[in-house]
Amino acid sequence: MTNTPREERVLDAVNSLVDSLLVDFDVVDLLTELTERCAQLLDVAAAGFLLADPFDRLHLLAATTQQARDLEIFQLQIDQGPCVDCYLTGAPVSVASLDAAAEARWPQFVPEAVADGFASVHAVPMRAAGIVLGALGLFGTSPGELNQADLLVAQTLAHIACVTILQGQAPTPATVLPQLRAALVGRTVVEQAKGLLREVLDVSVEEAFAVLRAYAHTTGQHLTDLARALMTDRHARPVLIADITRFTNHQ
Repeated sequence: MTNTPREERVLDAVNSLVDSLLVDFDVVDLLTELTERCAQLLDVAAAGFLLADPFDRLHLLAATTQQARDLEIFQLQIDQGPCVDCYLTGAPVSVASLDAAAEARWPQFVPEAVADGFASVHAVPMRAAGIVLGALGLFGTSPGELNQADLLVAQTLAHIACVTILQGQAPTPATVLPQLRAALVGRTVVEQAKGLLREVLDVSVEEAFAVLRAYAHTTGQHLTDLARALMTDRHARPVLIADITRFTNHQ
């Protein structure tokens, strides 16, 4: 754990993320970095972003760990959990302990979360001009509340996520819906590319994603563009796979 005061780490994170917004950036890659920053700054084990589509259905957009990814998807399948409640109400949700009271609230979600090693869960809304775009989920391996300072940090990062998705456009239904669709399509193609690399490299899904991001960063490509080339360009795919394989072997 760094000895740098959290205030400095928060400012450094915000400065870095805003810098990224001022240049050409990839939405899925930047949101993935945001989840990583959330976990570090809020001292939680994992974080994940859920984004709503035009039909008010939530979808996973980014997560720091496979456990968080699986739990986020599970709460969408059963339609219960902190992120679901947060999105529906537009208000933060903070449960310091996944005890009997929490299980009464979410009878299917809590046993699954506990089985995955989590002991506390929280969520803050992704909101822009009164429109709730999704929710940021935070998962702790020990009981604990989010205090007001924690909530402010989480909400600030959620706001940056909204700006990332909207890419500077005013949040009206006419501008939000195309941006939501684009972000979700981007996430879908990245998921497909992760699956392809998992098979080709014989690694875990998390390792495949780490390789995909590292290769994109090293070669100066957008994560989503790289994933799309892997999945749709049958001429480029063999060359890319060979190059990514060499890149992986030299890491």
